[in-house]
Amino acid sequence: MKAIHPSRRLGFNLIAALVSVLGLASMAVAADQPAPAADSAVAAPADASAGAVENSVVKIFATFRNADLGKPWSKATPQEVSGSGVVIEGNRILTNAHVVHYASQIQVQAARSGTKVSAKVAFIATGIDLAVLTLDDPSFFDTHPPLPRAAKIPNTKDSVLVYGFPTGGNNLSITKGIVSRIEFANYNEGTGGLRVQIDAAINPGNSGGPAVVNNEMIGLAFSRLNNSQNIGYIIPGEEIELFLKDISSGHYTGKPAMFEVAQTFENTALRSFLKADPSLHGVVVFEPFDDDPSYPIKQWDIITKIGDTAVDDQGMVTLRPDLRVNYRYLVQNVAKDGKLPLTVVREGKAMAVSIPVAPKRPLVMPYLGEKYPSYYIFGPMCFTKVSQDFARAVVGSSGASAISWDIMGGPLVDRLADKPAFPGEDLVAVSAPFFPHKLSIGYDASPVGGVIKSVNGIVIKNLGHLAQVLNDSKDEYLKFEFYGHDIEPLVFPRQTMKDSTEEILSDNDIRAQGSPDVMTALADKPTN
Repeated sequence: MKAIHPSRRLGFNLIAALVSVLGLASMAVAADQPAPAADSAVAAPADASAGAVENSVVKIFATFRNADLGKPWSKATPQEVSGSGVVIEGNRILTNAHVVHYASQIQVQAARSGTKVSAKVAFIATGIDLAVLTLDDPSFFDTHPPLPRAAKIPNTKDSVLVYGFPTGGNNLSITKGIVSRIEFANYNEGTGGLRVQIDAAINPGNSGGPAVVNNEMIGLAFSRLNNSQNIGYIIPGEEIELFLKDISSGHYTGKPAMFEVAQTFENTALRSFLKADPSLHGVVVFEPFDDDPSYPIKQWDIITKIGDTAVDDQGMVTLRPDLRVNYRYLVQNVAKDGKLPLTVVREGKAMAVSIPVAPKRPLVMPYLGEKYPSYYIFGPMCFTKVSQDFARAVVGSSGASAISWDIMGGPLVDRLADKPAFPGEDLVAVSAPFFPHKLSIGYDASPVGGVIKSVNGIVIKNLGHLAQVLNDSKDEYLKFEFYGHDIEPLVFPRQTMKDSTEEILSDNDIRAQGSPDVMTALADKPTN
């Protein structure tokens, strides 16, 4: 008996998290999952040929600066990477999000060309790892037409060619293999989608290059499995079509998803406990997304159908005779206007219900996505809004196991999958060691990763609230208390702490006391 939804099986290793984000944009390698194609796919012209495919593939050069989670007032050291992309309709280039994530400069170069053209990100979806670029010089597309996209999910054993610019050379590379497997799996940031596994060689730099069957693109290369030979993954056409349809509105919303946690229904004791007839099949909800009495799903409900499609005891649905995938795949195809129709069996009675779905699971520690972290500096301390990225980095780099953090009462683990307890709730943590200053003398260590519980007894709601409390306080001292059992409280003289801030910012070449969102929140508040 195994859980179907992995929302609580969260990893805590920062390196692993970074690898899954960076994928294969030269210097990084990752692993994750596939997709099919839709009716809106671009039809292939009659004269499509391998030469035409090569003319549509480009090399992408990007200079990026990642977020520095420990020093949120700055950015990480600039890095240069290269990846691949493909021309699509609308004078656009499609690539992986991780190729251009946090990029400050992007250039595109066609195969067999010595000219680089400046580009910029028009849309990016870090969850499903897709991005669309536009070029400063649209005349590029006069001689580089869009590559046609297939309208069907590929079949296993289909021969596939992968085009791209892997490291080790400057010319276009073409590798050959077959489609090995199709499944619904997790990409990044809790986003699920179809994924196609192929055995064609995929290496760093291949990210964003097209996978082609019969001169039509069936997907986009995005990762390979570490420490394994000939196991690569592509984002299939169906996921690409959903992304392009989404951004056609002028902004990216994201794919709908359901957030119930369910388990398989194979165990005989579980079936007996729920008094299930042998003919009853589905998955069992053990954690509804909402425990409000009015919420349509309850614990121990058996989900038997999504829309009109039956779910089996392993949580799979049949798309065609040779293809079964996880039932969550149906959400993106069946949900309409934020609602998903289900058939459930509750206490032996079948009933039709409709549950809300949304692009992102509400989290008290959200993912950064394409944003940089929020922060606020006051005296020798830097505070940050806790993200999933920050929490996993702290726990993964601390050497402490998730269990020990949980025993200590650390919310970085205990609340990793929690929704906000009230509107506007964020966790606020100390992001960096004390800035050098006499105020911190005598404290053993800066509580990096410590989550602020209260200041002078005022429970902190979010980072903006903390900044306001610190600026509005008229108390002689500021007492910081933390969640958990092993982080000592800190006490500073309020006025001295406040007066030292400008000096500390100047000494450390920090241009702003806080990120724009925090400073905007403070702009209309009087300060002491």
